[in-house]
Amino acid sequence: MDKKLILQLKEETGAGIMDAKRVLDETKGDYEAAKKVLLKKGLEKAGKKSDREIKAGLVWSYIHGGEQGGRIGVIVKVGCETDFVAKTADFTTLCKEVAMQVSAMDPKDVKALLKQEYIRDTSKNIEQLIKETIAKVGENIVVADFSRLEI
Repeated sequence: MDKKLILQLKEETGAGIMDAKRVLDETKGDYEAAKKVLLKKGLEKAGKKSDREIKAGLVWSYIHGGEQGGRIGVIVKVGCETDFVAKTADFTTLCKEVAMQVSAMDPKDVKALLKQEYIRDTSKNIEQLIKETIAKVGENIVVADFSRLEI
């Protein structure tokens, strides 16, 4: 089995190397099928983490249009279990994506936000995006609150 393929699958799904190798073997090297299997397993694990206590996280800001005259500003409060996870690239990327989603789609509350189609990939919603990140980082994650301002 190609090591690069195993490592790529591990990176994209958050699965361990041995799990990625095993599923690639089971799917006879079919990368997309292996990815689906691992993501499904990760989402199932994510569901089991939903009752874990949130003790850390980030407040993330996003200004649409940047410093040269942004007309929409968003602040999101995203929680996780530990400071360690709050500092990871996967978590900060999620915070950024959630803030951009709020900017673009103007949901009325967190519940509505979670049900919205993800602006970058309409095959999933924001709740699924969060569960994918939970599967990668191994901790519970919640969007606790957000605020959106527009001129």
